[in-house]
Amino acid sequence: MIGAVLIGILALVVGGCVCVVWADRGGPRWTRAVAAATVGAGRAVRSYQKAQRRKDNNGSETLGGDAG
Repeated sequence: MIGAVLIGILALVVGGCVCVVWADRGGPRWTRAVAAATVGAGRAVRSYQKAQRRKDNNGSETLGGDAG
């Protein structure tokens, strides 16, 4: 079951990447919509990862204690 979900997610990611390239080369209108959604999702994931890194860095500094 988990394998099928992962394959589905992989298919969505690959399909989104194909639509980004196709839309950049002047594809149909629907490819531009899918490409915009794909790029938006990528930006959302990146901002979430940055927030997590900032949170982890702040936590490790306060928990590290005196280093010297």
